[in-house]
Amino acid sequence: MDIKNYEWQSDFAKTHIAEGRAAGRAEGAAKSVLLVLEARGVDVSNSVRERVTDCTDIEQLERWVRRAVVIDHAEQLFD
Repeated sequence: MDIKNYEWQSDFAKTHIAEGRAAGRAEGAAKSVLLVLEARGVDVSNSVRERVTDCTDIEQLERWVRRAVVIDHAEQLFD
């Protein structure tokens, strides 16, 4: 059975699918923050990496992506 195009009907399934998608978006945004810093040669401490990867707030992560483009030290993400 191919479930790729299946539309889930139950509220339980819809809720969990939405939560999974939100978690995936947050994970991708966190990865973007870290990749930008890495590409720019900015050292990232374990505490900064952990704070970024633990964040689930998409809007915050998007602010960090924009900030990662211009900062010189990873800790400046949180200023």
